[in-house]
Amino acid sequence: MIQKVGSVFRNKIFPSLVWKKEASPSPVLYLTFDDGPIPEITPWVLEVLRKYNAKATFFCVGDNIRKHPSVYHQVLEEGHQVGNHTFNHLQYWKKSLPNYMENVKKCDEVLKSNPLYKVTSKKPFFRPPHGQIGKKMMRQLLEDYEIIMWHVLTRDYNKNYKKEKCLKAAIENAENGSIIVFHDSIKAEKNLKYVLPRFLEYFSNKGYEFHTL
Repeated sequence: MIQKVGSVFRNKIFPSLVWKKEASPSPVLYLTFDDGPIPEITPWVLEVLRKYNAKATFFCVGDNIRKHPSVYHQVLEEGHQVGNHTFNHLQYWKKSLPNYMENVKKCDEVLKSNPLYKVTSKKPFFRPPHGQIGKKMMRQLLEDYEIIMWHVLTRDYNKNYKKEKCLKAAIENAENGSIIVFHDSIKAEKNLKYVLPRFLEYFSNKGYEFHTL
């Protein structure tokens, strides 16, 4: 089941986090990709985005940047945006806050290791793995980061989720200003390779553009 975050939750529960962008006169979607970069999937994603003149924001796992610096370089070289997704894809509930923040800073270090890295917003972007966030963690992170959540979670990583249903639900839930979550990961490969090009084709034909955050 696609998870679409409603306005009450976005505006009342965690209003300091970014869930959706303002609708623009010319319709725009904001594609985001979590858990890369990896050589098996990320270059393919970049190729598909290039075909549709689409830009996206990649929330990178620091250890994947360390292992695959050339793939990370390609993401930046092609004009996409990047954000912090911790160094080890941590689950917040399993770590103390100091340990978690240390892991976030470690990811920052590898993000900045490439000379093409730049911050185009007021603060660098952070997205918590699994969407797990607590109030103390949120307060501390907001001092240095803009926390980006999502409007539509495609659940492309769910191997039991039929690719046709994944596409149908993603299309039905996306709207002008939506922040959409995909994953450039092995786990998501089956659904992603079916859904992403068809999703881009559908919304391109509807006059949408695809921007970085």
